[in-house]
Amino acid sequence: MFAQAVNQSSFSPVMITSIAIFFGVTALTWFLLGRVSGDDKPRAEARLDAMRSRRGGGDDESLSSDDLKKKKNQALAAALEKATSPLADTVRGSEKEMSVLRERLMNAGFRGESAPIVFKGLQLIIACVGLFFGGVFGLVANGLSQGMVIKLLLGLIAGFMVPKLLLEYKAKKRMEAIFLGLPDALDLMVVCVEAGLGMDQALRKVAEEMAKSHKAIGEEFNVANQQLQFGRLRSDVLQALGYRSGVDDLKQLASILIQADKFGSSVANALRVQSDSMRTKRKQIAEEKAAKTAVKMIFPLVLFIFPGIFVVLVGPAGINMYRNLLG
Repeated sequence: MFAQAVNQSSFSPVMITSIAIFFGVTALTWFLLGRVSGDDKPRAEARLDAMRSRRGGGDDESLSSDDLKKKKNQALAAALEKATSPLADTVRGSEKEMSVLRERLMNAGFRGESAPIVFKGLQLIIACVGLFFGGVFGLVANGLSQGMVIKLLLGLIAGFMVPKLLLEYKAKKRMEAIFLGLPDALDLMVVCVEAGLGMDQALRKVAEEMAKSHKAIGEEFNVANQQLQFGRLRSDVLQALGYRSGVDDLKQLASILIQADKFGSSVANALRVQSDSMRTKRKQIAEEKAAKTAVKMIFPLVLFIFPGIFVVLVGPAGINMYRNLLG
């Protein structure tokens, strides 16, 4: 009877489910680690990669901090691309969905060709992780019941939505940085054009100078310069510049520059008018935020400051009244 009880307790549904989840997550983790580490490569190819990494590792001391950070980001991007490449056929959606996702990734600064596949792969992996933790938490808290299913679904939804929310946040912050730094870039471009530089040279100079103060603008103008050097039409380059940034003012600037180049009008005057318009808009946004400050201060005043003032002012009088009533 003791052995029968042991067998019944050891093969209960809860124990079987826990063991299955454990082995499933272990197999998935082992597979991903093998893809990232390169163990699935042939031996000769793995040795060549190791020789390349050793050859390039000796130059790290001579690189600046920005170059080291860029190199680490490239290595991380390569590792993520390698890990999510087996999931390409699984996560690939419709052409419209992938086009919208690619545009949003460009707005956030991810311009790689495989960026949508990497994002969808990470979204699938994080959703599986959320599903696992939701299932474990529901299993421990509620057992095999409806509560476990609810927590399982909540973990799946949370794991699926977290990468999307992070992407939206990063794209919004980058678009805001481009919008705030664009008037300075336009002023510098006006100076370059009035000094006698052409549009291509002015873009190159702005990209070099803006890389120090406004990195997002510097990166976008640098990509535009590279496309011009490859022989792409200037109108297509300017349209792509507005498309990648996602900022309406930069799209409007691209249209103005295309029209000025097409009809032969003064580029400097068009840039100056656009710069003044953007500065006025930025000033209006700052005034709007300042006007909202008084309303936003009500909540911390009522919740944190007024109770302290009330205790300091009314507290001694209340203590005296209490003592007089007792006396």
